[in-house]
Amino acid sequence: MIRIRILRDTGSLVSRDRVKQIQEIFVQRFPKLVEYAEKIPLLIREPIRHKYCTTLVVAEGALGRVDGFALVMHFSEINCCFLDFIATRSGLRGRGVGSALYDAVVSEYCRNLSVKGLYLEVQPDLPELTTDPAELKQAQIAVRFYELHGVRVIENSAYSVPVGDPPTTAILLFDGLGITHTLARREAQEAIKMILTTRFAKATDSEYIDQVIESFRDDPVTFRPLRYIKAVKEHRIIRNFNSPLAYTFVFSPKHEIHHVKERGYFERPIRVETIRNVIRDVGGFVSTAPREYGEKWILSVHDKTFVHYLRTVCASLRQGRPVYPDTFPIRRPDNRPKELPVQAGYYCIDTGTPLYANAYKAARTAVNTALTGADEILSGKRLAYSICRPPGHHAGKRFFGGFCYFNNAAIAANYLSQEGKVAILDIDFHHGNGTQDIFYNRNDVLTVSIHGHPDYSYPYFSGYEAERGEGEGVDFNRNFPLAPRTENDKYLRVFDKAINLILNFNPDIMVVSLGFDILKGDPTGTFLLSPKIFESIGKRLISTKKPLLVIQEGGYNIRGIRSGSRAFFKGCNENRT
Repeated sequence: MIRIRILRDTGSLVSRDRVKQIQEIFVQRFPKLVEYAEKIPLLIREPIRHKYCTTLVVAEGALGRVDGFALVMHFSEINCCFLDFIATRSGLRGRGVGSALYDAVVSEYCRNLSVKGLYLEVQPDLPELTTDPAELKQAQIAVRFYELHGVRVIENSAYSVPVGDPPTTAILLFDGLGITHTLARREAQEAIKMILTTRFAKATDSEYIDQVIESFRDDPVTFRPLRYIKAVKEHRIIRNFNSPLAYTFVFSPKHEIHHVKERGYFERPIRVETIRNVIRDVGGFVSTAPREYGEKWILSVHDKTFVHYLRTVCASLRQGRPVYPDTFPIRRPDNRPKELPVQAGYYCIDTGTPLYANAYKAARTAVNTALTGADEILSGKRLAYSICRPPGHHAGKRFFGGFCYFNNAAIAANYLSQEGKVAILDIDFHHGNGTQDIFYNRNDVLTVSIHGHPDYSYPYFSGYEAERGEGEGVDFNRNFPLAPRTENDKYLRVFDKAINLILNFNPDIMVVSLGFDILKGDPTGTFLLSPKIFESIGKRLISTKKPLLVIQEGGYNIRGIRSGSRAFFKGCNENRT
């Protein structure tokens, strides 16, 4: 079992012990750089002096033994990182330590800082620049390793010009961290100037630095074609979860801008804070801030006219003055009133979901939270919990309702479907009518929902067992409606059926729309389930061995949210291996 530790200081006995072991590995792997190994504690302690923050990402084996490390520098002034060294203990090759380390550098460090990119250099894998056959072979192995992790060699620059005494050379690589596959010339020039003038100040001079900076002519920067792996799209889904920090939760404080204070509006900010507090108490999760994805992926599942309307009408409303839809015409696109707020009934499905000044902004943030969780899964996480607010599963292709504006789970599932087969399991009390609407004609995403029977429960007009999909989507939509007053045993029997259905589909990833409103006492539900149900759900989901992206949906009784989430995380952690 590999454990990842992030060292940002050397104050504790444990940290000093780990640094000492790292220095031993460093001297073993880089015998010509003994002096640098001695400087490592100073680099960590004095970031202001060196103009960058140095962090050690450590892979530990049994009994605190350091099996590998990565030394990463963060340049806060330009918000990018430089991977200075990465190495493993001798004799550990082939055990996945290097991959676990690099994945941790990307996910647990760089992405948490929301940096623009990660730069690194290696010995050139070109015989004209590396003439020693043994060194050339090692360079080729290194570049292949990075290509497998999505890193690209930068071409058409003078970075590989020999420098120093004795002269040394290197090639420059860039990792867009799964966020971007392009690199603007100006950003590259700023980053390289910062790296050369700080990290390599003793080995370079102003003339060399200017030569390298001016050699960047292409905009965006040109990347060398892949040399060691096939240049075809491959699934980014990582099925070997090496990282012990394989659980993450994504949260943004911006959800608080959407706060409708009217009596009876159950979707409140305290829902999110309750879950966050439980996560802190339970432990085992690493916090990740959401990244910006723009409207592209929203428009991939939602109608363009609908998205434009929501953006425009919310921008036109006054703060603190929500508008509740109250007129719902049979939808005729040729006849709409002139006033935007009045058009709400054209897009909304109920009277309980207001148009609000910050609704669009909050919904965009919720989508970013879901997509960031999706990318965490693609980076190798076993479980990513996206605390989305407002929720989303009632939002369809061209409608909103049920406190939902954009369908976070559907957008994330569609995003993940570009990389493999996806199954959505919706276990909110209310049927995910929006999710069903979006995927009803598709066979690449299986949608399964367990919910209150629509004869008695919102949204009433969908969620019946006979709704099985249309066209190519026939039998790829399955509903399990349950009667009021359903108790634990019956629910778990149906849950097992749903899980078996999903496992027969054999998805690469599962997206779980999770609602704590299935618990007894929720003001919007009628089941009689106890919090213990979520411990069983967590255990069974983890036992599928599928990567899980959990999207927060409903749950409006704060006590139920607290007890239910605690039980769910306990269940997930018990089967954690």
